[in-house]
Amino acid sequence: MRLYIASNDDILQGRVTDVYFVRTKEILIKKGLSDVRVRMEFHVNGVPKGYEWVVYSGLEDALKILSQRPVNVYSLPEGTLIPSNYPVPLMVVEGRYVDFVELETAVLGILRHSTSVSTKAARIKRLGMDKRFIFFGLRSAHPALAPMLDRAAYIGGFDGVSGIMSEEYLGIKPSGTMPHSLIVVFGDNVEAWKAFDEVIPEDVPRIALVDT
Repeated sequence: MRLYIASNDDILQGRVTDVYFVRTKEILIKKGLSDVRVRMEFHVNGVPKGYEWVVYSGLEDALKILSQRPVNVYSLPEGTLIPSNYPVPLMVVEGRYVDFVELETAVLGILRHSTSVSTKAARIKRLGMDKRFIFFGLRSAHPALAPMLDRAAYIGGFDGVSGIMSEEYLGIKPSGTMPHSLIVVFGDNVEAWKAFDEVIPEDVPRIALVDT
């Protein structure tokens, strides 16, 4: 059974792309322009009104994709705080255009999505520096993106993440409270709290929900 998601191989092979990039590559090859070298720049653009900065992230995944091609890549460090009007490119890719033209869709998508999550996380953290923030955003996105979203929120400054796969992918032990469904099943707040305390290891924080 296959879900509506692209595989790692689909992404690395450039199959997750817009059709006009495929057509562009075909045209360049047939017109003898395969050896044309280009410099592709990635800039901060389309920042929401009132945002004075962004937190740059997604670089590691972008580099994994580009590492399969004969290109040179130059980039600011991941996690860099960048002014929204920054005139210098965040990342530059140099090489024969036909060697990486179809990767633009995936690389842009990764950088923009991850940077958006990291930036929002940083803005939230900035409002409550003395508070501990845990990312619970996985229920608002496709599950295939879970490790990426947890990672982006963590880079943005959140203190913890809820996804269990993040321990495997990122080395971050997941954090959490208890779901409302636990309270509903027990039919009593106190009984659910007691059950949680009796079953779950002592090193897990006890955060009792009172709003079910």
